[in-house]
Amino acid sequence: MPERLPEQPTVRTTEGVVQGRRRQGHAVFRGIPYARPPVGELRFAAPASPQRWEGTRQAAEFGPVVPLSLPIDVGPPQGTDWLTLNVGTPDPGAAGLPVLVWIPVGGYVSAASSDPMYDPAALADAGVVVVSINCRVGVEGYAFFDDAPPNRGFLDQIAALEWVQRNIAAFGGDPDQVTVGGVSAGAGSVAALLTMKPARGLFRRAITHSVPGLHSTPALALQVTAALADRLGAAAPTAAAMRDIDPWHLAAELTSFNADLHAHRESWGRLTETGTALCPVVDGEVLPETPWPALSGARANGTELLVGHTRDEFRLFSVMSGRRGTFTEQDARAALELLAPQPGGADAYRAGFPQAGPEELVETVYSDALFRMPSQKLAEANAAAGGTSFLFELCWTAPALGGALGACHSLDVPLAFGTLDSPVGAQLIGDDPTPETHAISRELREAWVRFVTTGDAGWAAYRPDQQLTRVLDAESKTLPYPEQVSRRIWEGHAPAPFDLS
Repeated sequence: MPERLPEQPTVRTTEGVVQGRRRQGHAVFRGIPYARPPVGELRFAAPASPQRWEGTRQAAEFGPVVPLSLPIDVGPPQGTDWLTLNVGTPDPGAAGLPVLVWIPVGGYVSAASSDPMYDPAALADAGVVVVSINCRVGVEGYAFFDDAPPNRGFLDQIAALEWVQRNIAAFGGDPDQVTVGGVSAGAGSVAALLTMKPARGLFRRAITHSVPGLHSTPALALQVTAALADRLGAAAPTAAAMRDIDPWHLAAELTSFNADLHAHRESWGRLTETGTALCPVVDGEVLPETPWPALSGARANGTELLVGHTRDEFRLFSVMSGRRGTFTEQDARAALELLAPQPGGADAYRAGFPQAGPEELVETVYSDALFRMPSQKLAEANAAAGGTSFLFELCWTAPALGGALGACHSLDVPLAFGTLDSPVGAQLIGDDPTPETHAISRELREAWVRFVTTGDAGWAAYRPDQQLTRVLDAESKTLPYPEQVSRRIWEGHAPAPFDLS
């Protein structure tokens, strides 16, 4: 029998000793700072190196949640030590285990590594060291100022990956076998890291689920910041003027600001259809360009990439907002005019989907523009850059709400983590997962484990000539990319940054 590990395992990091705890057969260490709290003079600054400590730091509880801009109650603020990470490891005394660094960012407005959906237990049982991070989002991470570094959320992620390189061997992980992963804005973060020079050498592989095409030009980003500052009564749209405003108040104001985006449709165009005013800025320095042209133009190297999307990406948003079943021809026309590739994209959608009514057209163009085409094109661009891409589409219908959610956005995450009983998992899947649900969860999780360990997802790699894709369903198959009509409509059109209309 293997030697029983101590109930309170300790690990020495470069900053000091941390004490975690045993949980479900593995060890967890939570709330470890990888940078100093970004408050006071450090607010809106690049992340600063963490301070060392004497003695043993307790690492049994998650760090404070960063200010979130979501219409949900996360309780009162717990502190300002937002830049922390968590490690789940099969055995701190092991060596050479593969590592998954998970970036739990949603919409560039939330980042809660404490979400039970990201529980590392199943992956740790399979021999993977799992790191999940908190990083700045919303105004703290992505508001664009003349007097502060841009894309601070990305800079935080790089700082966390640097911490992993320094320390993960002490937790049993292999710093040369690091995979960085995320879903939605977390996947967009990973896609950006693929092309950012400071991130080179910090990871070997990447997992991106539902990559969003969300980027702004500096001109648009400055207007958004100015409008937000005006709403807040700030003296100027600068970091210096915003620094004295309570961060949770800022986050709450951004929530209501995002709800009113359509009021700016004439000047801000496509951005107003995304539901989020703040997103990464193609600033020419931290983020020199978007990932697709950087990879396809050989200005960034390809890597081993597992990328996927769901069939019905937009369904989650239409159902949860109560809009499902209410979309009109006017809604379809507006969505096609703003989101379909131009020129000619609106006509191409109507010709490509001749039987589609307004509801299906809205859902298709939103799913394509926001997630499906950015994901497919990332697989293609990574292959063009000399990398190996493995593409999947989840087509399995979520059982919850009588199947109304379809194969919706984020359904793949509790399946991959094996957290079917987490609050989000239960919301999408239901309280009593079927054997079929467990089988699909096992297939996706095993693909993850195989990929982070070997760089092979277990099906044929995606190549532009064959476009082979794993279609995950009750009976999964490897087929040519299933969304061919949409792919042809978007051919030659990489997701472009949002700009002033």
